[in-house]
Amino acid sequence: MKLIIAEKPSLARNISAAIGNQQKRNGYFEGSGYIVSWAFGHLFSLCDIEDYLENPPSDGRWTITNLPCFPKEFRFTLKRGADKQVDAGVVRQFETLKALCNRADVDAIVNAGDADREGEIIVRLCVQHALEGEKPFLRLWLPDQTAETVRAALEEMKDESEYEMLANEGFARTYIDWLYGVNLTRYATLKTGKLLRVGRVIVPIVKAIYDRDMSIRHFVPEKYFAPRSAEETKGYAVELTSKAKFSAAERAKAEALCQKYNETGATVTAVKRKKDSILPGKLYSLSKLQNVLGKKYKMSMGESLEIVQNLYERGYLTYPRTNSEYLATAEQGKVKKILENVAALGYPVEFKFKKTIFDDSKIESHSALTPTYKIPKKGELSEAENKVYSTVFRRFVAVFCAKECKAEKTEIKIAVGDLEEFTLKGTVILEPGWTKYDDYSQKDKVLPPLEKGDAVNIRFAPVEKETTPPKHYTIETLNNYLKNPFKEEKAAAKEGAEENDEEDYKAIFEGLELGTEATRTGIIDNARKSGYIELKKDVYYILPGGEFLIQSLLQMGISMDKYKTSEMGKALKQIYRGNMTIDGGVKLAEREIREVFAKKQLPPEEDFDDGFLGDEICDCPFCGGKIRRTTFGYGCSGYKQGCKFTVSRVICGRVISKQNVLMLLQNGKTSKIKGFISKNGKPFDAALRLEDKGAKFDFAN
Repeated sequence: MKLIIAEKPSLARNISAAIGNQQKRNGYFEGSGYIVSWAFGHLFSLCDIEDYLENPPSDGRWTITNLPCFPKEFRFTLKRGADKQVDAGVVRQFETLKALCNRADVDAIVNAGDADREGEIIVRLCVQHALEGEKPFLRLWLPDQTAETVRAALEEMKDESEYEMLANEGFARTYIDWLYGVNLTRYATLKTGKLLRVGRVIVPIVKAIYDRDMSIRHFVPEKYFAPRSAEETKGYAVELTSKAKFSAAERAKAEALCQKYNETGATVTAVKRKKDSILPGKLYSLSKLQNVLGKKYKMSMGESLEIVQNLYERGYLTYPRTNSEYLATAEQGKVKKILENVAALGYPVEFKFKKTIFDDSKIESHSALTPTYKIPKKGELSEAENKVYSTVFRRFVAVFCAKECKAEKTEIKIAVGDLEEFTLKGTVILEPGWTKYDDYSQKDKVLPPLEKGDAVNIRFAPVEKETTPPKHYTIETLNNYLKNPFKEEKAAAKEGAEENDEEDYKAIFEGLELGTEATRTGIIDNARKSGYIELKKDVYYILPGGEFLIQSLLQMGISMDKYKTSEMGKALKQIYRGNMTIDGGVKLAEREIREVFAKKQLPPEEDFDDGFLGDEICDCPFCGGKIRRTTFGYGCSGYKQGCKFTVSRVICGRVISKQNVLMLLQNGKTSKIKGFISKNGKPFDAALRLEDKGAKFDFAN
């Protein structure tokens, strides 16, 4: 008897249905030589800091004395709720799994977690805590949840040891994210007095949106002039805009160039026309699908993932959390069978074995999202589900469409003497082919019927234009950025089968991406729920909470940008490939976290250490009360008796340290402090002078 442990009840039901002739028991199915049970996703989670302490605080309060926490050995416990109690249902299901693992007639245990790092360790943890002794451990790897795939996978199960590297990366990622999240969240919260969720990936995501919104907020438009002509030739307006730009003060220069162009005249120097095929876009990875759904239907990443996951669990789509837009060469037979089902519905499809479709070098764990053998019947899907399913289905039809999209592409070159050459490009669709089934936007214009040697009427004149600010991140542009944060945005925006995507896949395989397809959506949703960012239609905006988070971290000297996060991502990939141990990755994270907590002895003019909320500085020189560090600065406990003394934590963009506040209170003045920023953005240095209600700048020395 083999015990199969699925990650979720829905998968267990699908596996049981595929096996057939099973009876429902209390917490499992049994029959036909198999027992099928389940977890509820994560049954186990890492212990809290307090679980590692001999004498944890009785009131449960966070304290700096327990930080940083670096466990010698990470421990797991059954998952607890917000009230720190384990849910009775979780306990009951784990006891069921424990009893099943240790049943005498169970001669092998099968890991049927989702086919990713997270699913790999979810079931491993259950077995590690439940099994007493040893039994053969196998892996059921499911690219989709159709009955055909489940039955085939049951015949091809491998030993769990073959997935050891995947598990290592999964455990390392879990440990490292705990170290960053627990230590830095508590540190930042104790510093600011406000709960700040600090994580290895959430911070660079929020910072990207923060940086973009700050660029837009502080953008100052500049006017400029560009020479432009839009005269008619042969009854068609021929629009020519020069690459030359002139500042607002250089209008005379722009007019002089326009006059020179007009005196020179313009001639068609070359016309190229060729019939060509327009290729469809590639199959979808999760993020590329989310980009399309966000742009077309204003569907959030969380909403689209939930629907895709549901369609996967119902057997209509393949595994959703994939970062690839390609299929594996070993899947040719499977694809042919799916195409037979699609063709039976009347779609003109045929099998094609092409590098733009099948490419093993572009697949890390999972192939692109596609329909499965199981096609939903009319009325089985909701309106939102149908939008998601049809988007994937129509792209699949387009990629394997038997009819090509044929077009005539035209390129016309027009020269204004030796001064400048202009290129006009246009496309005319001759046969629609796959464009009848999938979205296609024709960006090129229909060009005038010009021939080589034709004179082109021109009348260049300066056109006033204005520089524009960068655009807010959308679902699409943020996703593109997170997949490869070191790629130019203009390049990241390109889409289509002809695009060279080598750079993107190299970034993914090296671990340069911020988050993964499996985690990114959840992290962005957490940032929204935490009040750091908001999503309006398909556009992201920073919120005051997000500004406070990023500015606070900058003031604390905590740099969690794309560079550091990507370095840790690269380390995780090294663990996956066996070039680094789990402990090696953990030590790397510990080293970076230690730097945050390290007490740096700096001279007063360079010191930024403002201590922690509630720190007592000294007695108030005006009323004898206690000066304490508050959320926004340093204040006197005698405020109820009328003492007005306060000093802000941040003055002109500069964090004021405890050392400087103590000097101010004891000596009446600080030494010169470096790094203030004026309203005009200019840096300056100054001392602070004590006043009965706070401090003022002193430029005397």
